[in-house]
Amino acid sequence: MVGSLLGSVLVAEPAVAQVSEDSQVQLAREYERKGEHEKAAFLFGRLRNDEQTAPNILPDYLAALQGLKQYKEAEKLVKRAIRQRPREAALPVTLGQLYAQAGDQPAAQKQWERVLGQLTAEQVAPVALEFQRLGLPDWAVRTYLRGRELAHSETEFGPQLIQLYTRQGQTDKLMAETLRLVQTDEQQLPFVRNMLQNSLQEDKDFAALEKELLSLVQKNPERPVYSELLLWLQVQRRDFTGALVQAKALDRRARTDGQRVLEVAEIARRNQDYESAIAGYEYLAREYRSSPYYALVRQRLVQTREDQVRTTYPVNTAQLRGLLQEYEQVLKDLGRTPETAPVLRSMAALLAFQLDEKEPAIKLLNEVITMPRASLDVVDQAKIDLADIYLLRAEPWEATLLYSQVEKSHKDTPLGYDAKLRNARLSYFAGDFKLAQSHLDILKQATSREIANDAMQLSLLITDNTAMDTAGVALRDYAAVEQQVFQNKIPEAMRGLDALLAKYPGHALQDEAWYLKAQLQRRTGDYAAALGTLERITANPKYDVLSDDALFLAASILEENLQDREKAQQLYNQVITKYPGSIYVVEARKRFRKLRGDAVN
Repeated sequence: MVGSLLGSVLVAEPAVAQVSEDSQVQLAREYERKGEHEKAAFLFGRLRNDEQTAPNILPDYLAALQGLKQYKEAEKLVKRAIRQRPREAALPVTLGQLYAQAGDQPAAQKQWERVLGQLTAEQVAPVALEFQRLGLPDWAVRTYLRGRELAHSETEFGPQLIQLYTRQGQTDKLMAETLRLVQTDEQQLPFVRNMLQNSLQEDKDFAALEKELLSLVQKNPERPVYSELLLWLQVQRRDFTGALVQAKALDRRARTDGQRVLEVAEIARRNQDYESAIAGYEYLAREYRSSPYYALVRQRLVQTREDQVRTTYPVNTAQLRGLLQEYEQVLKDLGRTPETAPVLRSMAALLAFQLDEKEPAIKLLNEVITMPRASLDVVDQAKIDLADIYLLRAEPWEATLLYSQVEKSHKDTPLGYDAKLRNARLSYFAGDFKLAQSHLDILKQATSREIANDAMQLSLLITDNTAMDTAGVALRDYAAVEQQVFQNKIPEAMRGLDALLAKYPGHALQDEAWYLKAQLQRRTGDYAAALGTLERITANPKYDVLSDDALFLAASILEENLQDREKAQQLYNQVITKYPGSIYVVEARKRFRKLRGDAVN
């Protein structure tokens, strides 16, 4: 067999002799690429000795010999290359890999130890990269650590080691290396944060890093970099109480007029941690009265208190009236200007949607719309608010006119997309699903992820419930109920849901209807009924689309409204274990840890 193969190659020799050396190399590479090692090795073997070991030929020739398991020939080839190019640091590493492939692991280990023993500072990077290329990360790490010894520096090659530890999942070494790096080079903080974000996954890893950082902050109060990293970590863990402590210290040290505290308070508010957000705004209003952010802080403080009141069920009307007085005080202190227009808008929304006082709300919004020097954004936001109130008053034509004006004046902007989404919702409420879909198809490509997601959800609701029922009869009834919810007509909406559930048993909308009913029952303070309704979803496998939503809502009711911490903890754990891909997992894990009694700094 061997003789026949050699014969076939030798027969081709006269033809090969007519080919130029460059073409011969190309042909040999093509054979090697196809896995025809014998033909490739024969052609490479015809080259001059110095050509065979050239950097652009050696790897392919070596691959061909290894493919044929001709390890002795391969060893001779690599050793010849080492003699010809003794300064090329990666070649001895390749020799060790050749021994490993031949099955002689002790020889490979001995060769690599020799490489590290003879390593010079200039050779560290190429040797480490060669180890990485060969899939030997542990030896790459050892190379960089040896390079650190040669450089007499504890942080030399820190970024390279961090990347290797990240890929290997060695979180303990990663954390030690990152802290060592920022200790000597604070400019590396963005890189360190990025590496930690990519590698830390487990709660225990976050907790271990937080514990270490807290210790470093206490021991080195003059080093802001540790506070910066701790602040970042606490925001990642949604520990906004701890983050505020670090933000305050950083603001005092850098004299940044409360900017860091404001950033944390804004993030806390977006994450619905209203207690932490309010604590941040109150601190800023008290300590930074001359700050350029003072006017914004005063507005945000009342707006966040309103958010808290409106999401604490049942909503306390007396507290809403108190919020109106706080808004009036802000306007008295800061004036009625384009800068305080958001206060007027918040007051209008509170009056119209919470206290059912639409006329004074319309008056406030018209004040914003006609306000001198008000920006187009401020005016059009007020127009959207006014359109919403017209929808409350069952005046859809007035509402769509205003939405369309904003769409036109803010084409291809988030505000314009918001107006288009509201126009789509208006068409949905009216039962014109085809027109609603035409709006939604555009919005699904919107640059704002929140608007695109909302558009996608409404689009899927329409698509799923008009596929079999093209007239969308049941969906029209459900849309009418959703409009009543928007108009704050909760008793009417509850009756509508009961009628829908009785009229369309087994319909695809049933899980949506149960979920909406549970939300309304919670809003009215009927928590036991809400839990019973949610159990209809979680106990029925066919409602799997909304099962994680229902389970998380049930856990929230148990924790926030019924103070049943043990049962809430069990349900949060179910969200984490049964629905690992759910959007609620991060928040469920945070709440579970808190209820379990984990230390929160």
